[in-house]
Amino acid sequence: MTPLLDPLRMAMMNSAVVLVSGGLDSATTLAIARSQGLDVYALSIDYGQRHRQELESAHRVAEALGAISHTIIAVDLRAVGGSALTAAIDVPTDRAYDAIGEGIPITYVPARNTVLLGLALGYAEVVEAFDIFIGANAIDYSGYPDCRPEFLAAFERLANLATKAAVERRGIFRIHAPLLQMSKAEIIREGIRLGVDYGLTLSCYDPDGQGRACGRCDSCRLRLKGFAEAGENDPAVYRGE
Repeated sequence: MTPLLDPLRMAMMNSAVVLVSGGLDSATTLAIARSQGLDVYALSIDYGQRHRQELESAHRVAEALGAISHTIIAVDLRAVGGSALTAAIDVPTDRAYDAIGEGIPITYVPARNTVLLGLALGYAEVVEAFDIFIGANAIDYSGYPDCRPEFLAAFERLANLATKAAVERRGIFRIHAPLLQMSKAEIIREGIRLGVDYGLTLSCYDPDGQGRACGRCDSCRLRLKGFAEAGENDPAVYRGE
């Protein structure tokens, strides 16, 4: 029988680590975690992505939504390559919505969510937070294998086998993906309800030097479609505006 956690441990379990990329989905995920009364440690990963402005957006979002702290960890996935987000490969533009969800796109970064969740798990163990939130979505990004519920469930099992905190029964790690089965419009409506300022976010795969979104990559197109379906105006700044 697993021993009961003492009151100090129970208090610590009111904390969570939230992966924050600076985009729409992770901002909404952070807001959801905060709405559940959790003290949030925001974590962003500088993995060598070409859209580096997202890290600045992540900091703004973390601050605006009341995170305890915002930590950035650097790991260079450019050394791995194989993605339009980390290598000299053109980002696809103007793709039809039906095509976006077909196959695994070139914007997939090999093993990215495995790496990101691994770093979040290590950080969570150090700050003694047993809840880890990620803004994965299996509807709009069905082509990404590391956004599937099967992957997240498998990682949660791994987390509770691979950590000192879990083996010593100090807590049980949980991977939360509250947006997993939500459409982009549903995500936006929920974020607005929770007070997210989407003007602070950057979703574009290929923004310009001023941080303006291209409006043509898959991420921009899905974002714009989501705002239109939600009946809301997108406050992001796009090129040509």
